[in-house]
Amino acid sequence: MKKTLKNPALQIGSAAILGIVFGLLVGEWAANLKFVGDLFIRLIQMAIVPLVMASVIVATGAMTGSGMGRMAFRTFKWMIGFSVVAAVLAWCISVVIQPGAGVDFSGGVDPALQESAAEATGWQDTILGFVSTNIFSAMSTATMVPIIIFSLLFGVALNAYITKTGNRLVLDFFDQIQQIVLTMIRFVMVIAPVGVFCLLANLAGTVGFAVVTSGLKYLGSTLIGVLILLVLFVVVVWLRTGLNPAKLPAKLSDQTMIAITTTSSAVTYPTVLKTAIEKFGVSQPVANFTLSVGLTMGSYGAVLNYMIVVMFLVQSGSITLDFGTIVLGMALAILLNMGTITVPGGFPVVAMFLATSLGLPFEAVGLLIAVDWFARIFRTFLNVNGDTFVAMLVANASNEIDRDVYDDKKQVTTDALDLEEFKGQFEKADAAD
Repeated sequence: MKKTLKNPALQIGSAAILGIVFGLLVGEWAANLKFVGDLFIRLIQMAIVPLVMASVIVATGAMTGSGMGRMAFRTFKWMIGFSVVAAVLAWCISVVIQPGAGVDFSGGVDPALQESAAEATGWQDTILGFVSTNIFSAMSTATMVPIIIFSLLFGVALNAYITKTGNRLVLDFFDQIQQIVLTMIRFVMVIAPVGVFCLLANLAGTVGFAVVTSGLKYLGSTLIGVLILLVLFVVVVWLRTGLNPAKLPAKLSDQTMIAITTTSSAVTYPTVLKTAIEKFGVSQPVANFTLSVGLTMGSYGAVLNYMIVVMFLVQSGSITLDFGTIVLGMALAILLNMGTITVPGGFPVVAMFLATSLGLPFEAVGLLIAVDWFARIFRTFLNVNGDTFVAMLVANASNEIDRDVYDDKKQVTTDALDLEEFKGQFEKADAAD
C-alpha cells in the first residue's frame, strides 16, 4: 500500500483530480495558483534544449559505419508514414462527423494572433524556418526543429571527427551533459503533483467545463481519431515485434499520466526517454535519437488535430474546398507538426496560420481556442505514446530491443547503460531490413 501511494503516476493523477475539484469549488480565486503551475512548467522547459541537443549529438556522434543513416531512414520512414495516415484519417472523420457544421460561434479573436499568422506567407517560409541563421537565437526561444537540425549536423561532423582521430572527448562531454540534465529533471519532478494541482485548479476555476459543450463534436472527432491511431500503432508494433501488447498499458502509465496532465510533449520527454529504455528494453542510442527527433517531428496527435481544425473551419464557414486545397491543408498540418514548439500555448497561432493560409474564417477560431486544453490532452497523449511505439519499431528493425526487459525478466537503468556496449550492434544494423 505504501509503495502504491509513492507511485508518481498515482500522485500526479490524484493531484489533477483534486485540482479540478478545488478550482470548481473556489472559482476564479484559483487563478492565484497559476504562477505555481507556470513555475513548474518553466523548471522543466529550461532543461529541454540542452537535453535534446545532447541526446541527438550523442546518438549521431557515437554511431559507426552506415548505421546512423539506416536509423535515420527508419525513424523518418515511420514518422512521416504515420503523420500522413493521421492527416488522411482526420479528413475522413471530419467528412463523416462534420464537426464544424452548424456551429454557432461568437468568440472573438485577438487581433495580435491574426497579425502574427498573417506574417507567414507560405510553405517556403515554413521550410526556411527549419534552419536558423543563429543557433543561439534558436536556443534562446526554444525553436526545436532548427536546434535538432543543428544537432544532427554537429553529430555527423563529430562522428566523422572521431572516425578520423579516435578522439572521443567531445562525445563523452555531451554524454555527461545528458546524464546530468536527466538527473536535474528528476529533481524537478518531485514537485510534479503540486505543479499539476495548481495548473488544473486555475483552469477549472477560470474556465470551467461549460466551454466543452459547444465544441463537443470537434473534441469528439479528435478523440475518435486518437483512439483509431492508437489501435493502429499497437497492431503495427505487435505484428512487427511479436511483443505481448497486453503489457503496454502498465508500461505506458507514467508517461501517459504526465502527458495528459501537463499537456506537453516536451515536459514528458524525460519520462518517455527513461521508460523506453527501462521498461520497453529499447537501447539507449536508439531511444536518444528516435525520441529526440520525435519530440517535434513525431507529433501524430497534432497532425490529426490540425487537419480536423482545417475541416472545422471549412464547415463552420460553409466553404467547399477542392482536392488540391485539401492536400495543401494536410501538408500544412504535417509541416506545422515539424515546426511547432512542443510546449503548451502554441495552438492559437497555429489555428490562425491555417485559417490565413487556406482563406478560412477567423471567427470560428475563438471557439477552438476556448476548448483547446481538452484537445491538447488528446494530442499530447498520442504524440507521447506514438513516439514510444516508433522507437520500438526502429529498435526492432536492428534487433535493439531487449525482450527480457520488456517481459520484466531483467532490469536496466538509464544511467547504467554504456554507449560503448552498443557499437557492435549498430554496425550490424546495416544488414537489417
